[in-house]
This record gives sequence, C-alpha cells and structure tokens, in this order.
Amino acid sequence: MAKSLQEQLLSAGLIKKNKTKALRRAQNNIQRGVSTTEGEEAKRLAQQAQQEKADRDKALNQKKNEIAQQKAVAAQIVQLVKTNQVSDADGDIAYQYTDGKQIKKRYVNARAQAQLIKGVLAIVKASAEGEPDYYIVPRAVAEKIAQRDERLVITLNTHVVDEDDEDDPYAAYKIPDDLMW
Repeated sequence: MAKSLQEQLLSAGLIKKNKTKALRRAQNNIQRGVSTTEGEEAKRLAQQAQQEKADRDKALNQKKNEIAQQKAVAAQIVQLVKTNQVSDADGDIAYQYTDGKQIKKRYVNARAQAQLIKGVLAIVKASAEGEPDYYIVPRAVAEKIAQRDERLVITLNTHVVDEDDEDDPYAAYKIPDDLMW
C-alpha cells in the first residue's frame, strides 16, 4: 500500500508527530468551514450583545427607580399638605398671589392675611387627584415642601424690616399694610 505524503515525511523524520496532528486538525476545521478566528469573533459578538443588553436593563431599572422616587415624593407632599393645612383661613378679604404668569385670588380672613404677609403662613400647590389646588400651610411645612420640590411653594413671604432712606421725599407718607389695589 502506498503511504500518504504525510506518513512518508513522518517516517523520513522530516516532520514531527505533533506537527502532523496540528495540520490534520487545521484541515478538518477548514473542511467543516470553521476557523478559530470566526469562533473568537462569534464569542466576542455574543459578549458584546450581552453587555449591551445588561446596559439597557440597567438604564431601564434606573428610570423605573426615578419614577418611583418621584411618585413617593409627590405622595409625601400631598400628605404634608393634607395633614397640616390651615382650615380656618377662609374669609372675605381677597388675597392675591401669582402662580407663574397667572394671578390667583384666595379669600381669607384678616388674621390669615396678616400671617401670609408676615410669612408665618404660606400658599402651596398640590395635586391630589390630578387637578392642582392651592392650600394655606404653616411656614415650616412650606419649607419641608420646598426641600422636596420648590416649584410647589407659591407664596412664602419673608418679613423684611424696611430701612428708612434719609433722602426719600415720601418718607412722611407711609403706605398702610391693609391697602388693597
């Protein structure tokens, strides 16, 4: 029988046995259509796809957590307002305040008006069932709400002591606190 070229070279001592095994393996891979670089490329693509999926999942979870956090803060604000609102502030004196570009009017009693002017009370906006409503709450509650979302505090006056200007020609004409215009 005729020996293959590989066996002839091996018996002649021109090549080594482990080299023939490597060549045979490479030939089998070529015949099957699989190369080592294609296998490594497939592994790399699979790892890349897995990493991209993990990144998308992480971003989605972070977004869900942010939404849940916002809902929790909104619920805290509604609870603060509902439990601490001043209910005996209704009266017949119109107190005007601005919410963005809109001028709103709330009818309050004289005591509540004085406290709103001094900054003891504040007006906050809270939406319990989707529709925003305005509530009068104590200053401490308004400051807690401002820590969570400062856009919801509509009116929180600070009591400023007016310094008299020496050159003011109208210094003798004081403006009354209860002036309504």
